[in-house]
Amino acid sequence: MTDKTYNVLFLCTGNSARSILAESILNKEGGGRFKAYSAGSQPKGEVNPYALKELETLGYPSTGSSSKSWDVFAASGAPEMDFIFTVCDSAAGEACPVWIGHPVTAHWGVEDPAVVSGLDIDKQRAFAQAACFLKNRILAFVNLPLASIDRLALETKLRQIGAMEGSTSSQGKSA
Repeated sequence: MTDKTYNVLFLCTGNSARSILAESILNKEGGGRFKAYSAGSQPKGEVNPYALKELETLGYPSTGSSSKSWDVFAASGAPEMDFIFTVCDSAAGEACPVWIGHPVTAHWGVEDPAVVSGLDIDKQRAFAQAACFLKNRILAFVNLPLASIDRLALETKLRQIGAMEGSTSSQGKSA
């Protein structure tokens, strides 16, 4: 077993909902073995209030959550990522920056709860569902034997995780 802390970046286009949820969930569920971050290709500049409310409801931290550009993590001096997961189909299809260190990447697409309109209860339900799907993926991820699995097997497992219930794609895409 290793004492390594793995850096994980969750990417989405707006970095206001799904990637924010995933960052907070992994930071808590990872038990100190992971340091999660989130960013977007076209950040909205603010975190969706329904995302913050859902994190609070589930008991996950939201303090310090911010919507930021993925350029922050491609710049000199940024933390080197071990894993990068796209959580929206738009970000998965975009040309990503060159990431230092050749992180393992996978697509874990989940429907965007921020596009749901209607009553507050409908919006809250969409955020709860997105958080549930992301948490299931994250729990499967944190239970992988990262220190003893080879890269090819790891990439296969990560694609399988991305295809779990709630996937927006029938086949995993890579970031």
